[in-house]
Amino acid sequence: MIRSLITLGLVLTTSFAFAEANKLKPNFIIIFTDDQGYQDLGCYGSPDIKTPRIDQMAAEGMRFTSFYAQTVCGPSRGALMTGCYPIRFARQDDPNSIHPELHTEEITIAEVLKEQGYATGAFGKWDLAGHNPAHYKKDLMPTFQGFDTFFGTPGSNDLKVMLIRGTEVIEKNADMATLTRRYTDEALAFIEENKEEPFFVYLPHTMPHTKLAASEDFKGKSEGGLYGDVIEELDFNVGRVLDKVKELGLDENTYIVFTSDNGPWQIRGENGGHAEPLRGAKTSCWEGGLRVPCIIRAPGKVPAGTESDAIAATIDLMPTFAKLAGTSAPTDRVIDGMDISGLISGEVKTLKRNFFYYQHNCLRAVRSGKWKLMLAHTEPVQGSIATKWKSHIKEADAIRIEKARLYDLDNDIGETTDLADKHPEVVAELQKIAEKARIDMGDHDVFGENARTFGSAKRTLSSEVKPNPKNKKK
Repeated sequence: MIRSLITLGLVLTTSFAFAEANKLKPNFIIIFTDDQGYQDLGCYGSPDIKTPRIDQMAAEGMRFTSFYAQTVCGPSRGALMTGCYPIRFARQDDPNSIHPELHTEEITIAEVLKEQGYATGAFGKWDLAGHNPAHYKKDLMPTFQGFDTFFGTPGSNDLKVMLIRGTEVIEKNADMATLTRRYTDEALAFIEENKEEPFFVYLPHTMPHTKLAASEDFKGKSEGGLYGDVIEELDFNVGRVLDKVKELGLDENTYIVFTSDNGPWQIRGENGGHAEPLRGAKTSCWEGGLRVPCIIRAPGKVPAGTESDAIAATIDLMPTFAKLAGTSAPTDRVIDGMDISGLISGEVKTLKRNFFYYQHNCLRAVRSGKWKLMLAHTEPVQGSIATKWKSHIKEADAIRIEKARLYDLDNDIGETTDLADKHPEVVAELQKIAEKARIDMGDHDVFGENARTFGSAKRTLSSEVKPNPKNKKK
């Protein structure tokens, strides 16, 4: 009996210690908008869209000015989940698809945190189990990728939105004007339910991806047209998250990140966003395609009213959250992201790192410090993705680059002046860095030495694609 009581006491003590340790772990919330441009917030210079609650976030946290995502929806979500460039992580099926189906052997940020005792919930657009919402794969949905619960849509809202709870369809054609509020409602309920334990909330909004829709409370209210209405409704619902965290007394132990998955549609009239003063937009590897707004707030942990121009990215969130939660990113595979916890705490001001710009499977550019080298396009002209994706950006930016171009982003953020001829030594150095990335991760004609498949099919290289005789000129 004495031995049993001692054993019980040890079990209870250990359980109590584990519970107490869990209470000290920070909570994490990622609010991820869809196709929102660099300029489309008041605190990033929007002249006609009012975002007081997100501006408040910036005043109470850190605003990033050189923060990067990826060029389009699915790859950007895969990069955030895995901490890796999209060309590196494995796809479950169709390795050539622009929108990847994330392999179940990949380790997501939710799985890393779940192992540390976190409750994990995803509310919104997933886009990693099939881009067409009518043909998603149930076994690739969030509840099979580390999330305890999911409410949202499997893919994009190009035509309609099918809402799912867990893996079961609950609405086949949801009212898009209600999505921003409904996703937020579900996230707030999850936070309330899990307030006594550490939690991770992933809130990837459908808006402002087209088709755009705003609720009656916001429709026609913005000076920025329909797109502005949508952003202002998002801002209001960000405020609801901030208020809930404060109401529950979790404010000083919760990291809240606001960012976007890629640049905006640029040529859709009032449905399009704004990337000024950057060049380009969604699908391109000009700055406007990948550089996005990002704000991180955690009172007492992130210094208020600060700004960072250090090169950071969505791929950094997984290793950073892992470190803050008392663990690390997976060590059995290459992870591209960096732990930037020192940067967001204000302990360090700069990061020594390079960033690589991929357009689908094509390595387009590399940035090191202030220098960005746009690489010459080497894939076949026929079917080139450089000119195929024209529906989102200005014609002047949907071009093939025949000779490498060098830009000084500190002094020419709009990428207007090519300095390659003036700085051949910088061009040569960045080309060496790019070539190492090609070998490591891959390119249109190279399968990277450290790219993963987990036994699934490898993507087709451009050298293996046979020209379509129908496209030959007579």
